This record gives sequence, structure tokens and C-alpha cells, in this order.
Amino acid sequence: MKEILRTNDPTLIAFSSAMLKGEGVAFFVLDQNMSILEGSTGAIPTRLMVADKDVFWAISILKDTGAIPDNAE
Repeated sequence: MKEILRTNDPTLIAFSSAMLKGEGVAFFVLDQNMSILEGSTGAIPTRLMVADKDVFWAISILKDTGAIPDNAE
């Protein structure tokens, strides 16, 4: 699995997850509940992971929707 997005913004994770789900791309969210353990400080970013075979497709989807900038990997 590869990380395609890392952010402290829970709405960006929710939006990106919805976009990937709508296109049928399997994904996994890591560290989503870590901020609760750390006192909701946002010190630990949430990561969005996809299978290696879906990286290009997932990044293209997120670029097209504006979730990640066009100059991202």
C-alpha cells in the first residue's frame, strides 16, 4: 500500500475517501483515531492509503477533484 494523502484536516480525508469510493478505488485510512488518544491536538496527521496498483488512478482522481494540488507526486 502507498500513501497518497497526509493531512490534519478531517474534512479533506472524508471528501477524498468519498471520491475514491465513488470511483471504486479501494483505500484504507490510517491514524484516524490517533488524535483522540493525543487529546485532539491534530499533532498526528491522518493518512489515506491505496494499493500499489491503484496509486496513479487514485492520485488522478484527487487531482481532478482538487483534493490534492496538480504539482503533487
